[in-house]
Amino acid sequence: MKIVFLGAGSVEFTQGLLADLVALPDMGEFEVALHDIHPERLETAEAAARLIAAGRPVKISAHLGLRQALEGADFAINMIQVGMIDATRVDFELPARYGLRQTIADTIGVGGIFRALRTFPALDRIGRAMAEVCADAWLLNYTNPMAMNVWYLAAATPVRNVVGLCHSIYWTAHDLAELVGVPYEKVSYLAAGVNHQSWMLRFESGGEDLYPRLDEAIARDPGLLRRVRVDMYRRLGYYPTETSEHSAEYVPWYLHDETEVERLRIPVGAYLGISEENVRQYEATRDALKAGRPITAEGTMEYAPQIIHSIATGTSRVVYGNVQNRGLVGNLPGGCVVEVPCVADALGVHPVAVGDLPAQCAALNRAYVNVNELTVRAVTEGRPEHVRHAMMADPNTAATLTVEQIDSLCGALLEAHGDLMPESLRSGS
Repeated sequence: MKIVFLGAGSVEFTQGLLADLVALPDMGEFEVALHDIHPERLETAEAAARLIAAGRPVKISAHLGLRQALEGADFAINMIQVGMIDATRVDFELPARYGLRQTIADTIGVGGIFRALRTFPALDRIGRAMAEVCADAWLLNYTNPMAMNVWYLAAATPVRNVVGLCHSIYWTAHDLAELVGVPYEKVSYLAAGVNHQSWMLRFESGGEDLYPRLDEAIARDPGLLRRVRVDMYRRLGYYPTETSEHSAEYVPWYLHDETEVERLRIPVGAYLGISEENVRQYEATRDALKAGRPITAEGTMEYAPQIIHSIATGTSRVVYGNVQNRGLVGNLPGGCVVEVPCVADALGVHPVAVGDLPAQCAALNRAYVNVNELTVRAVTEGRPEHVRHAMMADPNTAATLTVEQIDSLCGALLEAHGDLMPESLRSGS
């Protein structure tokens, strides 16, 4: 069995996933092929991987060439970040000059749109290479913007088996269980929606609805009322499955208003600090490995190793995945990418239909899906004007900027990102 890590230079994530894989039972011998286009990061990832896999029946290889890495693969885990921190700074700093606030900027919004646009060409290369050298392999995508990337992979590349993976539903359930005082192992839950904006539709333990306990916990702690996701839950009736930092920028209500930013303690620009810390962690790992100092790698509880284990061993388990909506969520558009429960077993990953979402939740999800669709169509149809349309449809952007400002910002971002943009968009500024 061969598992390829695409973007292995994301060293901390590579370490965590490999630590998960080597800890799983009954895996037997397998190969991990590391791929990155950055030689130093690839060298660091390989050194870390060899330490983690030491004494285990795991073969480690490292490749600057994509096709060579993918040759004969059974699984490819995608965690690339095109443009790295420099592109992230552009996504934050240019919109900020127009008065547009963002927090994480990796899902929808201006940051999500342009992160998608610079990722699509890399997805083209991955999709073509997989079709040629490992057509039956599973592509397990972690790269954001999750929904746009999975939609583009399905619409524009020959990849057969793809599922997008995110830990937000698991950690929401885990943290809510702690908040209501019930061990996570005794909690049952059902969530669905779109990535970073799914909804906890059921939250129970032994047949007891735990939402009343959550209401009591919120009533006991006034500080919780100063969190975006709690504010959304109280108004919508269902708890959103992503952090307040993320959730704030997918709706039109909060970030354009200074008093709301203060009331809900929204950390504007938070991802810039996170990105800078990621660079520092990478550099610390690189320097430790070069000096021969030990490093630690903790398991992540991520879904990719669990899916690989299920397919390899026939162990059936439920995970949450991002897949095309083929009758899975009744009141979201067909073909869009939704986040639903999936059964992983020896035959692959099988999405589970959940029916209709509550109307108010579906309404917000449809606004999110509109941005996804227009961004994907901008490239698949070669229509640069759809980039502006996506920005105009985005809830936070539309609540903050005039249409003339959106036009100007779009042109400025297309120019700033330059060669990272798909060719069909480069003359569309």
